[in-house]
Amino acid sequence: MGEIARFESPVLSIEQGEWVATVWLDRAEARNAMGMDLWRDLPLAMAAVGDDPDVRAVVVAAKGPHFSVGLDLKAMGTILSGGGDGAGGASAASMAARARRGRAEVLRLQEAITAVARCPKPVIAAVHGYCIGGGVDLIAACDIRLASADALFSVREAKMAIVADLGSLQRLPAILSAGHLAELAFTGKDISAERAKEIGLVNDVAADAEGVLEAARVMAAEIAANSPIAVQGTKAVLAANEGRTVAEGLDYVATWNAGMLASDDLTEAVTAFMEKRAPTFTGR
Repeated sequence: MGEIARFESPVLSIEQGEWVATVWLDRAEARNAMGMDLWRDLPLAMAAVGDDPDVRAVVVAAKGPHFSVGLDLKAMGTILSGGGDGAGGASAASMAARARRGRAEVLRLQEAITAVARCPKPVIAAVHGYCIGGGVDLIAACDIRLASADALFSVREAKMAIVADLGSLQRLPAILSAGHLAELAFTGKDISAERAKEIGLVNDVAADAEGVLEAARVMAAEIAANSPIAVQGTKAVLAANEGRTVAEGLDYVATWNAGMLASDDLTEAVTAFMEKRAPTFTGR
């Protein structure tokens, strides 16, 4: 019994197809607001799909009319302000103790989002409806983003008197130009799917929620048809480029391929080319 089959969560579910797994935000009644259950279970879900050899690509999608309205402020507000269930309660703690607790909680939430970025398989976000605050943090950790025509995006934190702290300000600079990111982050404004496509936040826009899910799954299947050794290696090399010079990146990929190039998949690719047929990759 695999990790995906064993995975259970009140707010997430995993649907496994042929080589493609869909991780569902599954709290439709709360518009997929991100509460304690989500932060606990998201790393477990990503580990389940990341470790499964029968998964070559992952789609992150959402049940209900919206992708996510972001942080569940009712559930998380006290904890993030440094309160909680510590001995004596928040009122008995010093400012430093409350700040330390609040910082530790933010770091824990950051790790949950980072689990998406660290997934060794390519991750595609299929966004419809609201994608606000923490929802943007989540999709920024994905490799590819697609949207439905009704999608609405907002780096909303400044409107809530918060500095976005779960990854948007750190990951979006690699996705958006500095000016577009500054506009979104400083104003907290809402932007449409078409505007998101114009500025590069999403790759493409589908007609509706069903269409964006289908588009994401078609793209995931296209990725999954390639050698998983090559695809996952490409993701690892792209990640390793961060903070490295071009020369350092070239040295890294040379070392990577020295260990990974001699695969059964490469033999299959060459054989299939010579035989004028589509290759069948095994990941070996």
